[in-house]
Amino acid sequence: MELKLKPFDFTQAAARAGLQPNGQPLGAVGKVAESGSFQTEMTRALKAVSAQQMETSRLQREVQLDNPTVSLEQTMVAMQKSQIGFQSALTVRGRLVQAYSEIMNMSV
Repeated sequence: MELKLKPFDFTQAAARAGLQPNGQPLGAVGKVAESGSFQTEMTRALKAVSAQQMETSRLQREVQLDNPTVSLEQTMVAMQKSQIGFQSALTVRGRLVQAYSEIMNMSV
C-alpha cells in the first residue's frame, strides 16, 4: 500500500481550528471593534462600581429594616467589594492624572 501525503495547507488548518492565519481567533476582529475605546471600557468599569455601590446600599437598607432574607455577612461582603472597587477606580484615576501631567510636561 502506497501512502500519499497531500501538501499541508496551514490556512485551511487554522480555519478548521477557528483561528486566523496569524493565530488570532476568528471572532477577535469583530470583538475588538465592539469593545471600543479606552473611554468605553472605563465608562463600563465605572458603571460596574456604581452598580455595586447601589447594591450595597440596598443590602444595608434591608439589614436595617430587619429583612430576614438578607444576612449581615452578605451585606458586609458587599460593602468590602464596593470599597475595593471604589479604591481601584480612585487609583486608576490618580494614575491617569499623573500620566496626563507627565505627557503635558514633556518637551517637544
